Amino acid sequence: MTEATEKKALWGVETEKAIANFPVSGEPIPVPVARWLGRIKAAAARANADLELLDRDLADRIAAAGDRIAEGQFDDQFPIDVFQTGSGTSSNMNANEVIATLAGEGVHPNDHVNMGQSSNDVFPSAVHLAALGEIASDLLPALTLLAESLERKAAEFDDVVKSGRTHLMDAVPVTLGQEFAGYAAQVRQGIARVEDAMPRLGQIPLGGTATGTGLNTHPEFAARVRDHLSADTGLTISAPADHFEAQAARDGLVEASGALKVVAVSLTKIANDLRLMGSGPRAGLTEIFLPELQKGSSIMPGKVNPVIPEVVTQVAAQVIGNDTTITVGGMGGHFELNVYVPLLARNLLQSIGLLASASRMLAEKCVDGVEANRERNEQYAESTLSAATALNPYIGYDKASEIVKEATASGRPLREVAREAGVDEATLDQALDYDRMAKPHG
Repeated sequence: MTEATEKKALWGVETEKAIANFPVSGEPIPVPVARWLGRIKAAAARANADLELLDRDLADRIAAAGDRIAEGQFDDQFPIDVFQTGSGTSSNMNANEVIATLAGEGVHPNDHVNMGQSSNDVFPSAVHLAALGEIASDLLPALTLLAESLERKAAEFDDVVKSGRTHLMDAVPVTLGQEFAGYAAQVRQGIARVEDAMPRLGQIPLGGTATGTGLNTHPEFAARVRDHLSADTGLTISAPADHFEAQAARDGLVEASGALKVVAVSLTKIANDLRLMGSGPRAGLTEIFLPELQKGSSIMPGKVNPVIPEVVTQVAAQVIGNDTTITVGGMGGHFELNVYVPLLARNLLQSIGLLASASRMLAEKCVDGVEANRERNEQYAESTLSAATALNPYIGYDKASEIVKEATASGRPLREVAREAGVDEATLDQALDYDRMAKPHG
């Protein structure tokens, strides 16, 4: 054993070889994957005992050891670099050895702990279920928190009329509440997209063993393991549509990453709008006030920056980059096996964790504290020349265009120029009602 690992190592020779063979990043497999390896091994031992293939005492000891790994008691016993053999064989052997050591005398890492299994079906199953579990327990609650925060602000800002903007240019009035409701809907749609991918993420290849044929495993083994795992976690875990598809392709991971990418795109749009609306305080839009969290400059006194939206856009960029890598990794399925599974695990689990953290942070440290600059928004609503659009039904597009051109050239108010052009006061009052423009249908 290496000097650094002599002290507390519970693993054996195969793990030690892998540590020596893959000194790449210093980053081990994601913790949730290691814990799911323990959980799967525990369920497998119980299933094999129920099927009378494994001695009950051995099974109980293996299951108890697997449970302890699943609980996070031995996260430090999975040291192999995440950039390892593409099937995850090294980490599967790592789990087998650690569990055999914990289970005690007479337990063999391959014959007993790995009974009815192959790295080719166990490791990707652990990755799928780790992603499924983290989405359910971390990402979806975080996105829901953000959606609810945005919805509260949408209601609070429902009566704040402002200039709309298309192409970054003035457009007909909208309300600040309508914009925040749009952001909330983006997040809700993102939740729905992620949820749509979860049933296929929950389809695991367990039971296919080495190539999908199920050689060396009992025909009831996989179903019994899935039942144990579902009962223990409450997750919906199911058989694959086809064992050869599930063994050779990691499309469920690619699909889930695609949904995460859309969430990242949505968060980028929301964060960018927030920092544009909050730009200023004197030379920007200043439509909203963002919470002031820290000094924004080491040289400019009093400067405050939109730090949370900036972090969110950085997270989104990383998630989008991860998705590109996952896409390439998903293309690495050749014949009966994809050999990019550790890489897929690393990037997908990172994306889930980053988006969850960023969503909570955006809700709690930014959106919850946003305030509307009502005076500035009202000023923008009344000064936008695009309000002339509301005159079209009364005087036609061409005459309204002439009024806008004159108002632009002279710098005079739209109402004043329209009045000079012969539009009567009653029509102006009817057409240039900014609240009604923002909500023409009530």
